Amino acid sequence: MIEILNPTLLARARDTGALVGDILQTLKSRSTIGTNLLDINQWAEKMIVEAGAQSCYVDYAPSFGRGPFGHYICTAVNDAVLHGQPYDYTLADGDLLTLDLAVSKGGVAADAAISFLVGDAKPPESVAMINATERALAAGIAAAGPGARIGDISHAIGTVLGEAGYPINTEFGGHGIGSTMHQDPHVANTGRPGRGYTLRPGLLLALEPWVMQDTAQLVTDADGWTLRSATGCRTAHSEHTIAITDDGAEILTLPKLPKLPKQPKQPKQPKQPKQPKQPKQPKQARP
Repeated sequence: MIEILNPTLLARARDTGALVGDILQTLKSRSTIGTNLLDINQWAEKMIVEAGAQSCYVDYAPSFGRGPFGHYICTAVNDAVLHGQPYDYTLADGDLLTLDLAVSKGGVAADAAISFLVGDAKPPESVAMINATERALAAGIAAAGPGARIGDISHAIGTVLGEAGYPINTEFGGHGIGSTMHQDPHVANTGRPGRGYTLRPGLLLALEPWVMQDTAQLVTDADGWTLRSATGCRTAHSEHTIAITDDGAEILTLPKLPKLPKQPKQPKQPKQPKQPKQPKQPKQARP
């Protein structure tokens, strides 16, 4: 099913998207050395419920998973990349963490993911991989617009990832989104331009480039959900929900939380007036 949203539903999609972006930004700021993945899940649940929204994950039970997902957010660490179930794990310095969140509010869903490094350690290979997925996402968004094809987006994403030297898996990718989280059309992370569904204003897409350092092969954890790299290498994943507009694409899942205000500059202290020089004492005459 492919949905085209009317202006009323698009306005709701903006609200849902902003909520997803804000929650992810808050969770990122809280995810530090010593944070447990189960705490992140609890924080996500609390923020979703307080916003009057619904999790798209708790009762989600597709054919590729094992029963309902049962959690409010996907947490993937290091070699895990997709559908990571939160478990009793404490984050360490240098861990590569991916948070993937989808919620529904007002009858419209939004989906986004971020990858980042925990603590002070910044392994260059991990930084480069995260940057590659972010650049690929930006390229995919730039290729989207009315009259463009799904293949144009896939080609833009795949070009960036391929030129960065990463193998590309085509089992999982982006997707349509609207009243439900996963809809047609599928948006692979590589493809041929000029092919596939023609984009129309009102269409929502979740674009999600993801890569593994040295393989395109996935393995599934014993939990039946978490997907990891077959070689144990690190992974990265970036995602936004976008709306096709009359003149391009609008990113819906950017955070809107206010940034911390800059500290006001301290006023300069007035210069102290110079003390007048003391007149020289006249020399005493010799007797």
